[in-house]
Amino acid sequence: MRITQGTFSFLPDLSDEQITAQVKYCLSKGWAVNIEFTDDPHPRNTYWEMWGAPMFDLRDAAGAMYELAACRKVHAGRAYIRLSAFDATAGWESLRLSFITDRPAEEPGFMLERQERSGRMIAYTTRAYTTDRPAGARY
Repeated sequence: MRITQGTFSFLPDLSDEQITAQVKYCLSKGWAVNIEFTDDPHPRNTYWEMWGAPMFDLRDAAGAMYELAACRKVHAGRAYIRLSAFDATAGWESLRLSFITDRPAEEPGFMLERQERSGRMIAYTTRAYTTDRPAGARY
């Protein structure tokens, strides 16, 4: 099962040249780029671990690609890595772009848990299969 989160999530993985083009676009708009990683890709997990500090003063896409390569070296095949672009413009002050750049070789997917509640109500919850193992040992 392929995790689909963020921009480009239904497309094949982007090449480094395509990622570089996206970083250049973000920088041309004045957005700050940052890199994050996680081993818990649940859609509601919005708090990924940051790789370094956000690159507010970055002017060249090569700097972001250098940091992405460093993050890949540490987390290769064991974590999801995403690149995000933050717009600090007054009135926006939020993410403008976010996409997964790297993912584990195997993505176990999610389980749909059914819960019967009072009054014949039924609720559903998703749970990632990876959370059966402790953080840091999921991939």
